[in-house]
Amino acid sequence: MNSLRIARNELRRLTGGTLPKLAVAAIVLVPLLYASFYLYANYDPYGRLNKLPAAVVTADAGAQGRNIGREVTDELVKSGTFQWHEVSAEEADQGVRDDRYSFAITIPRDFSSALLSSGEFKPQQATITLTTNDANNYLSGTIAKQVAEQVRKTIAEKVGSEAADKFLLGFSTIYGKLSQAANGAGQLASGSGELLNGQRQLADGASRLATGSTELSAGLNTLRDSTAQLPAKSKELAEGAGQVAAGNARVAQVGSTLAAGSAELQRELDNVGQRLAQRLREGGLSEPEVQHALSVLRQLRSPVDQANAKVQEANGQLTALADGSRRVAEGAAQLAGSAPALTEGIGKAATGAGQLKDGAAQLNTGEQQALSGTTRLQEGATQLKSGLDQGLTQIPNPDDPTRTATANTIADPVAVNSVGQASAGTYGAGLAPFFIALATWIGAFVLFLLLRPLSTRALTAGASPVRVAIGGWLSAAVLGIAQVVVLFGAVIWLVGIPVAQPAGAIGFAVLVSLAFTAVVHALNALFGAVGKFLGLVLLVLQLVSAGGTFPWQTIPDALYPLHVVLPMSYAIDGFRHLLYSGASLKILGDIGVLLAYLVGGLLVSVLAARKRRMWTVSQLKPELSL
Repeated sequence: MNSLRIARNELRRLTGGTLPKLAVAAIVLVPLLYASFYLYANYDPYGRLNKLPAAVVTADAGAQGRNIGREVTDELVKSGTFQWHEVSAEEADQGVRDDRYSFAITIPRDFSSALLSSGEFKPQQATITLTTNDANNYLSGTIAKQVAEQVRKTIAEKVGSEAADKFLLGFSTIYGKLSQAANGAGQLASGSGELLNGQRQLADGASRLATGSTELSAGLNTLRDSTAQLPAKSKELAEGAGQVAAGNARVAQVGSTLAAGSAELQRELDNVGQRLAQRLREGGLSEPEVQHALSVLRQLRSPVDQANAKVQEANGQLTALADGSRRVAEGAAQLAGSAPALTEGIGKAATGAGQLKDGAAQLNTGEQQALSGTTRLQEGATQLKSGLDQGLTQIPNPDDPTRTATANTIADPVAVNSVGQASAGTYGAGLAPFFIALATWIGAFVLFLLLRPLSTRALTAGASPVRVAIGGWLSAAVLGIAQVVVLFGAVIWLVGIPVAQPAGAIGFAVLVSLAFTAVVHALNALFGAVGKFLGLVLLVLQLVSAGGTFPWQTIPDALYPLHVVLPMSYAIDGFRHLLYSGASLKILGDIGVLLAYLVGGLLVSVLAARKRRMWTVSQLKPELSL
């Protein structure tokens, strides 16, 4: 009896009537009912979060003319992410407790003032209260925490962007003021340069003043010493000048008298000439003789005329001398009167010149110090201008679009660029590999609720253990293939799970079913009824170690060996590659492990068939009763 005949006989036994046929159909549909309905129910739960009721409480009083809490609430309600209900704090708390709301977000009264407090350098952290109740649904609370974190991040970005914009605007203001300061520093540097030039001229003048005042002081001291006897000498001079003036006055008077007599003599001589001419004419002299006589007379009186001229000239000189002597005497008298005051003034001038010399020296010293300070001022002003110009180039002064873009970047500096090498697309598609593999194991498990792992008739007929084992497995393998074909048809066309490699995925699913049926067949063939229990235990162990929901690295360390050894881990890994990204070289390892389980299961079944060839009385009783 060959293996195919054994398998065909087992299938005929199961389909001998209407009810058995329905039972076989039900067994074929078990994986479909388990996996497809679950995947259908959880295909895209995140796309239906708008059906989830949530409460939002807005108690924000606003600040600085803004109510950020109201803005946040309006954006939440407008987003439609959840079924938002704006209610009071009491209603929200009671609603979460009564499961009318999955969670509640409360925005407190001081929310805006806290957010805007940093602008006044009185930083205060704003708080949003999230109210959850795991008694309603644990995942609702988990989702709510993610929503609250997203709200917090959005608000932080918005407020941070505004704060950064104000910060950068402050830089622009600083830039403008610093630019004005740089211009002022340039003017200061220019003015200080002019001041330095003037200071140098002033210092040079002060130096010359010091030198001149020293010379003046020396000269006045010399003059003071030289004029010390001036009052006495000027008094003597005044007395002598008075005497000279008096003598000169008497001499001038004598000369005046002499001049008057000489003038009178001159008039008399003129009269004598007229009378002499008259008498000569009267004496009978001719006119030529008269003129000759007058000519002789003029010759004779010529010395007298000359003497008269000299006398008149000397009289004028003596008069002038008398006047000059008088004025000299008057001046000498004035000099004598002013000499003491002059001497005193010269002394004071000498003293003042000494003080002027000391002051000029101090002025010169101060001017040298001022020149040094002005030089440093000019150098400092130049350095200030240079530093302000350099600093001006280092202060950002962006235009409005750049400032806005920079503020947004500061508020949210990191963007996540998600590059999906393979994407499941939906929550249900993400769980599909796990539930398909799980449904395939369950399908293999339930097959042996009806199928016999080994044909008793074939064993009693002395058939080869290999044929008996493979024949017992083939009937389950045929039904297992039917299970996964129906399952994949529903998953792809009814549920709508996208599959990157449909043919490869179905072929891999057939391999998984063959391997799982071989393992469960071996357990049932070797241990009988206990094998069914071991198959259930093995199912539980694979549920906790296969990494179907969370990454397998997150399971406890003690379960790592189970993940490496048990076949469902490799079935899930292979399904993920074929459903999401297509075939890869890594899937060859999964295929190799499953083939090893397939061959290993058949070998164990052969050993069980060989063992079952030895009959005991307890084993024969059930067969005889049949």
